Amino acid sequence: MGLKKLIQQCAKNDRKAQAEVYQLFSGKLFGLCLKYSKNYAEAQDNLQDGFITIFDKIGQFKHKGSFEGWMKRIIINTALQKHRAKRLLSLVSEEIPDEIVVEVDDETVSLDYLLSIIQELPDRYRMVFNLYVLDGYSHKEIAEKLEISEGTSKSNLSRARTILKNKIEKEQIQTPILKKQN
Repeated sequence: MGLKKLIQQCAKNDRKAQAEVYQLFSGKLFGLCLKYSKNYAEAQDNLQDGFITIFDKIGQFKHKGSFEGWMKRIIINTALQKHRAKRLLSLVSEEIPDEIVVEVDDETVSLDYLLSIIQELPDRYRMVFNLYVLDGYSHKEIAEKLEISEGTSKSNLSRARTILKNKIEKEQIQTPILKKQN
């Protein structure tokens, strides 16, 4: 069955079609959930809640643009709404330090390590970092989505980068020592 037909069947609450859409897209969307969640269990909850919204609103998809992109926006918005509801995004000073550039030695810092330290960031920093760096949103768009000022978005991004830079530098210093002992 083609994707358009599958979407139409989902709009009619066809459970088999919904299961097929879930099978097709849950892996990619779960990866997205992990970026915006504090841990694996929260990511699973966000995926579940996101798919509930997707299936509730699937009739609104107009077959213009990417269906996967449409679902990604719903998943991101689901995660952000949960964080707003918890009031985890507290206001911080809007002082914006200079842009931080992090040089990463690919041989000593793995992708898994980078993803794990991004997940360890405080919620407000992780959300802004992911939206800006990984998903390409502007500070204006982030400010609207998270109901914060653009200055707070910029400040949170800067703080996230500082934390990541310090952790990466620490990892790069420790890793060669570990290699010598082996």
